[in-house]
Amino acid sequence: MSTSGLKAIAPVPKASDFLDIVLSKTQRKTPTVIHKNFKISRIRNFYMRKVKFTQDSFDEKLGAILEEFPIIDDLHPFLSSLLNVLYDKNHYKLALGQLRTARHLIDHVAKDYVRLLKFGDSLYRCKQLKRAALGRMATIMRRQNEALEFLEEVRKHLSRLPAIDPTARTLLICGYPNVGKSSFLNKVTRADVDVQPYAFTTKSLFVGHLDYRYMRWQVIDTPGILDHPLEEMNNIEMQSITALAHLKACVLYFMDLSEQCGYSVEAQCQLYDAIKPLFANKPTVLVLNKADVARLDDLAPERRSLVEEIISAEGVRHVEVSCYNDEGVMTLKTTACDALLEHRVDTKLKGNKVNAILNRLHVAQPKPRDEVVRAPFIPDAIKDRKKDDKEDRERRRLERDIEAEEGGAGVYNINLKKNYLLADEEWKNDIMPEIMDGKNVADFIDLDILEKLDALEREEEKLEAEGFYASESDMFDSDDEREAIEAKSSREKKLISQSTKKAMKNRAALPRTVGLRTLSELTTEMTKAGLDPSRIQERAEILAKVAGAKRKRQAEEDAAAMDVDEGAEMGDGADGEGEWMDVDGEEAPKLKRAKANSGATLAKGARHPRTNRQFAGMRDEAQAAKAVKLRNLGQRERNMQARAGESDRAIKTKMPKHLFAGKRKMGKTDRR
Repeated sequence: MSTSGLKAIAPVPKASDFLDIVLSKTQRKTPTVIHKNFKISRIRNFYMRKVKFTQDSFDEKLGAILEEFPIIDDLHPFLSSLLNVLYDKNHYKLALGQLRTARHLIDHVAKDYVRLLKFGDSLYRCKQLKRAALGRMATIMRRQNEALEFLEEVRKHLSRLPAIDPTARTLLICGYPNVGKSSFLNKVTRADVDVQPYAFTTKSLFVGHLDYRYMRWQVIDTPGILDHPLEEMNNIEMQSITALAHLKACVLYFMDLSEQCGYSVEAQCQLYDAIKPLFANKPTVLVLNKADVARLDDLAPERRSLVEEIISAEGVRHVEVSCYNDEGVMTLKTTACDALLEHRVDTKLKGNKVNAILNRLHVAQPKPRDEVVRAPFIPDAIKDRKKDDKEDRERRRLERDIEAEEGGAGVYNINLKKNYLLADEEWKNDIMPEIMDGKNVADFIDLDILEKLDALEREEEKLEAEGFYASESDMFDSDDEREAIEAKSSREKKLISQSTKKAMKNRAALPRTVGLRTLSELTTEMTKAGLDPSRIQERAEILAKVAGAKRKRQAEEDAAAMDVDEGAEMGDGADGEGEWMDVDGEEAPKLKRAKANSGATLAKGARHPRTNRQFAGMRDEAQAAKAVKLRNLGQRERNMQARAGESDRAIKTKMPKHLFAGKRKMGKTDRR
């Protein structure tokens, strides 16, 4: 089991929240109406059901907590030790034990009070027994408040732990603080661990992942370790010791030969010797970090001998690395991964499973049956084949060579007909006949078409010179040509009108009277300018008389037309009949038409209705107004109910909230 499985634990409520959850569920899920007039057996069952339901709810909630939290003894040794370091195994077991005991006590309380409820002789006594049972259960749960809070803290911490799989291929980084462990993790993985120039920046385990040889590897960065007894180590250092002790991994021990970490080379070598027992049966790589500052060859002979003593040990590899300029980072990665793969293969070969598998496998190896040498057969055509040489004259020309000679790609057009297999080679470039409707198109080609075309053009030139096409604008060869010309002219007119409208739209809006002047103003200004306005004045007077006469004549015509219309409306007999009856040889009088502002045509002198239809059936306007008032009054209730009309029977809310929500109480069921 990995730590990722520990992150799915549900939150643990406090004791008060626990009681609210259970008791509210009991109130919601069990009946709430009981009367003293009911049979005593019914009253007993009512309260017994509440006690049993409460007990089941406590049992369900506590059981879920006990099942989700892991049992330390059943976990992997690494996870078990890590939980012990972080939370103290004894406290953890004690908290789970208290919850298990509380569940047992609640079951006994419920059992005892259900037995007492069987002998309840009244509603009051049954109710008091139920209250006592729920009260004792609540008291038991309130005493578990500290255990619940401790488990909630454990759950929060477990959810923040990195996902570490103890069985995966693992590279384990360890060493003194501030020697470059986290920098290497950030280089080879996507992890983003905080790197600072002081000790104990990393206070917990950090995990990164990398791919090598199509396999997934996890790299664990451990907090720094100091060289002092195991009993004096704190929780931060104990996490590193736990990982080293229980994980089957390749150990990368980092050393800082430049001593910028604050610890001497001797102290780092002493720490290696102190924790060396934890490296047993694990491939080990000594990483000499910060090679850009100090290398192994730069050390003093005494210090160098200490480091070489570690390197010379059996099964220890060493790599000089600089995380600052990436020197040796990839070499260290491949070295560590290869070392761990070799170690895992050796471990599997030493186990019993390999023998069981090998017993079922047989590797066939060929053996010589005689002393005859049987060399591989190579055809002579292959042996004699010459190497492709473009300078060779006997070399066969390829299509690519022809393309290069004739202009290259985009210019050269391949001739697909040259490879046709025909009886006669001259047929390859013949033009293929085009067949249309089962007939050869070539049979219908006129060889004298060009001569006939020249003769027709000469004839047209002659007719044009004689003026035969002088009125060509009024002549059309067909209706389609005439319609096309008309459509073209209408489009041109439309474009002109649109451009005029746009020009008018963009022009500044001025009142009509801005550009108007009276005759007296014009004559006055011309006199001031030294001009004679007499001729203009005479012409203006003549135009004014003509316009006045025209207006007078138009008014008389309109009055006569109105008299005729009234006579037509009021007349009867032959006069009235003549307006609507068709008479042979006579045409109906046409009404004059005018255009409204919207562009629609209106008939001048058209008949208008003699009466107002709104007052039809009414004595006078007062009675009509009263009818409208009564109509509006009748629609008021319908409008308030948002109904479209008298036939609207729609019910917008099928189940009103105030009628169908909540529990049914006594005396409140008459409205449902």
